[in-house]
Amino acid sequence: MSWIEMNLSEVVGLLLGLIFTLSIFSYILGDNMMFRLATHIFIGVAAGFACSVAWQSVIFPQLVRPLLIGTNTERVFVIIPLILSVLLFMKVSRRFSFLGSPVMGFLVGTGAAVAIIGAVTGTLFPQVSATINLFDLQAIVHREENVLSQLFAGGIALIGTLTTFAYFNFGKRTIVDQLPVRFSFQKLIALTGQSFIAVTFGVLFAQILSASIVALIERVNFIWNLILPFISTLS
Repeated sequence: MSWIEMNLSEVVGLLLGLIFTLSIFSYILGDNMMFRLATHIFIGVAAGFACSVAWQSVIFPQLVRPLLIGTNTERVFVIIPLILSVLLFMKVSRRFSFLGSPVMGFLVGTGAAVAIIGAVTGTLFPQVSATINLFDLQAIVHREENVLSQLFAGGIALIGTLTTFAYFNFGKRTIVDQLPVRFSFQKLIALTGQSFIAVTFGVLFAQILSASIVALIERVNFIWNLILPFISTLS
């Protein structure tokens, strides 16, 4: 599609995309006004979008609408979160910030509980279950896979799981101004776990780097496809 065939909104959108892309790329030359302006606009747009989603998905349907057109029962159930929200807003005032402290404590406690339950049920238990399943001989035979290779892979996964858990040693009593002392076998286990952690971080970094390269290629391709119709129009 050439520039002549585009309507005004499409042209403006493409030009803005080009300007913001080049503004972000300008950080290669160092911190500058265009880069800061682009990041501030992105943060402002993201904050505005988050506020609009919160209003449309949470505040209006679950708070404002029940108060205006809801039944008496719904209004009673809404009053408690409304009071807690008002108390939480008191944190912006130094004089009345103590009123929001219990609400903040409740939020932090709830978030910690959700995080712990998510870590246990979403990470710890599945990791233990996946490690155990690697030694299921009947499943290996049923999948017609090599038993020795699967047991070897299961052994590596088991060693990596146990040594990684053992690396985080919180049971040793610490002495003031001294690092916790490990026994020789604990140091060997911790070093093995640290090696598995380093390999994991290396793989994650490689994935992030590959995703960044893909995003860079997509932006360069966007700029090229944007400029190419303009060059074709001039020619």
